[in-house]
Amino acid sequence: METTPDPSPGLFRSVKRLLNTALAGVENRIELFLVELREERFRVLDALLLGCAAGMLGFMALLTGTVTLVVIFWDSARVPVLVVLSASYSLGTLGVLWRLKILMQNWTSFPATLDELKKDRACLEEQS
Repeated sequence: METTPDPSPGLFRSVKRLLNTALAGVENRIELFLVELREERFRVLDALLLGCAAGMLGFMALLTGTVTLVVIFWDSARVPVLVVLSASYSLGTLGVLWRLKILMQNWTSFPATLDELKKDRACLEEQS
């Protein structure tokens, strides 16, 4: 019994290599995404912990400063001191909220993964 040789063994080998290359590229991008996800998680956790620590320490400093000033000016001007301190804290709060809004608008996640995907798309468009 004679078997006929496959007329296009090169075609199947080429398709197999192409799929292998595509899967390697996808695997590479997924690994990059996971590395960036881990980095992003640590960055967010650090920011939260530092923010909480700064908030608690700032609150304690403001509280003790306020009590100190009210005690110092108890007899002469306790109400104006409390008004000025309240206005200062309110302005400070608005400034922090404004800064937080800017930070959240400029937050970029996974920039390296997005850059690599853009490069991949550009490379594919050039080959078309």
